[in-house]
Amino acid sequence: MGKTADLTAVQKAIIDTLKQEGKTQKEISERIGCSQSAVSRHLSGKSVGRKKCGRKRCTTRRGDRTLRKIVEKDRFQTLGDLRNQWTESGVETSRATVYRRVQEMGYRCRIPQVKPLLNQKQRQKRLTWATEKQHWTIAQWSKVLFSDESKFCMSFGNQGARVWRKTGEREMPKCLKSSVKYPQSVMVWGAMSTAVNAASYQEILEHFMLPSAEKLYGDEDFIFQHDLAPAHSAKTTGKWFTDHGITVLNWPANSPDLNPIENLWDIVKRKLRDARPNTLDELKTAIEASWASITPQQCHRLIASMPRRIEAVISGKGFPTKY
Repeated sequence: MGKTADLTAVQKAIIDTLKQEGKTQKEISERIGCSQSAVSRHLSGKSVGRKKCGRKRCTTRRGDRTLRKIVEKDRFQTLGDLRNQWTESGVETSRATVYRRVQEMGYRCRIPQVKPLLNQKQRQKRLTWATEKQHWTIAQWSKVLFSDESKFCMSFGNQGARVWRKTGEREMPKCLKSSVKYPQSVMVWGAMSTAVNAASYQEILEHFMLPSAEKLYGDEDFIFQHDLAPAHSAKTTGKWFTDHGITVLNWPANSPDLNPIENLWDIVKRKLRDARPNTLDELKTAIEASWASITPQQCHRLIASMPRRIEAVISGKGFPTKY
């Protein structure tokens, strides 16, 4: 027989109806399949829910509000940091309790979205550049040969600090991790290299970019894109492009979010996490295999995203935003 707390809203309504019809409590209990005491308690108005069981909550609402302020102050704190600060405020509890409370508040521990660190001058140049390119068509962007270097490491496990954020806060400024570019590192631009200076970059252009451009565009004109890394912006590199009659797309500083090839690097790196190379030769082979697996359709979709990237920069007034 069901207890008082088990009565549903429908059962309670039936009890009231049957009572008005003159049925006895015994008849009502047999009719709806519950105990007679449950019917009696409901009719007498003493029907209450079951008492809560389990351990008493060890933190107060005031204490929980303090924890929320601690999390909001710095979203990149570790669980240990949160516990230490909460303890300093007068609330002593376990790491498990801290974790449960931040979960209850809606925060989840996530890998932060990485965005370039931009000053006011760079944001204004990005906005000006995006405004100039606002009416470019996908056909025009298809004439651009995008390029980039990317750093590849033997280990892919450590993804750095994590951030506490709620659903929908992925692009919130205080939940973003700023990226800063360091040219001196192991890079890949169609080949493996320990560094790319002006001379070696021009050699890469000569032996890899020109053949690729000829294969992709034939005798048609194209526009070459690269960022403002020192090797790219060197005077000798500029002269190389002039001597070869190649138009270079003007590009705003510190703007990897505008370059669709960054998405291709991301695809390659995700595949490499599964490959787990142990030597540099295995790493090189895995990179080539991952790059070769990228389909023309993926490239077309990324090029087609350029108008959306432009609009995102304009709507964000130069800030990197989700497109």
